[in-house]
Amino acid sequence: MATLKSVETKYLEEREALFRGMRNLDRRSFLKVSAAALGATAGLAAPHSFTPVSVAQEPAGAASQPAFRFAYISDSHLYTKDVNDRFVRGLLRAVDDVNNLDPQPDFVFYGGDLAQLGQVDQLELGAAILKNLKAPLRIMVGEHDWYLDLGQKWRELFGEPTYSFDHKGIHFVVLNSVVEKDFWTERKMTPIERMKTVAGLDNGLQSSFTVGEPQRKWLETDLAKLPDDARVIVFSHSPLYKLYKKWNFWTDDADEVQAILKRFKQIVVIHGHTHQLLTNRIGNIYFHGLLSTAWPWPYAPEGMPELTIQMSRPDPFNPNDGCGDGEVRVHPDGLVDKVYSLWNRNPITVSRTYLASMGKEDIPPKPNRPSY
Repeated sequence: MATLKSVETKYLEEREALFRGMRNLDRRSFLKVSAAALGATAGLAAPHSFTPVSVAQEPAGAASQPAFRFAYISDSHLYTKDVNDRFVRGLLRAVDDVNNLDPQPDFVFYGGDLAQLGQVDQLELGAAILKNLKAPLRIMVGEHDWYLDLGQKWRELFGEPTYSFDHKGIHFVVLNSVVEKDFWTERKMTPIERMKTVAGLDNGLQSSFTVGEPQRKWLETDLAKLPDDARVIVFSHSPLYKLYKKWNFWTDDADEVQAILKRFKQIVVIHGHTHQLLTNRIGNIYFHGLLSTAWPWPYAPEGMPELTIQMSRPDPFNPNDGCGDGEVRVHPDGLVDKVYSLWNRNPITVSRTYLASMGKEDIPPKPNRPSY
């Protein structure tokens, strides 16, 4: 029987051979290779990769059984292959992770910032890789996807950025929470200057992210048909609370959005953007962050939610450390267990019990290496 080390070596050798060939491929050929990259690893789990507990392994009893599961991938920040293929490798690895799940999740949610500079080649490359997912895809826009052409290419590939859908008794809402005031017209910025300004989170030139009044009205209308005990999960790219403004880890009208949501008995909000394990609760609103496949952010120097169990400080000599993907187990009451499948580490689960008890029960493991 092959050892874990031999399986890992074979996996890496096969993937490296495929990636070496990518550098000289045109886009059409690259798409064929990206599909081949997934096929080359069929039957092999990526080493130290996403291996969550299956539904069948959950404790017996209806109350403990998740209603369903979905997987997530987020914040890949793709450049084209001739500029940076490491981020491409990260997204391909995440797709491998999800495709190796057995049973498959009900769907896969992508949490925004598919591209780095919103360029056509970057977005098309990301869309082509995500098409290799076995499970259906739901997707959310990030600021890096939007501000080159103000969403023109995004709409062409993925449709409108604000929408809702229902699945197994849960009402899902997807928001574009990275709306900014026009800072570019008066400064006579070119589209790429505007995009690079937005990509610089602490440059002081741009405005804070918002959901904006039109979307808030849409949200009120969309939710108006639901009773107060409805099960609702909201996706936003930026956190729908005020974490750290200097990095734009912040949504300026978060209080107004929370006011719309607070009538529900309990509600879950899942966000991308911060590239880290992040947990918060404000009243009856339960917040969970998403990992990135590109790089981890350090934790903000102030404003950290008290319920956050910070992940260990990433190893600077390992570009994949602190990155990953994961799953969300949705329980019959609408609350979730959030699994952070950190690459090269053990997964960390933030359970619904932990948040419901305000951190008193089912406490996740604390980091073995202090965070930044």
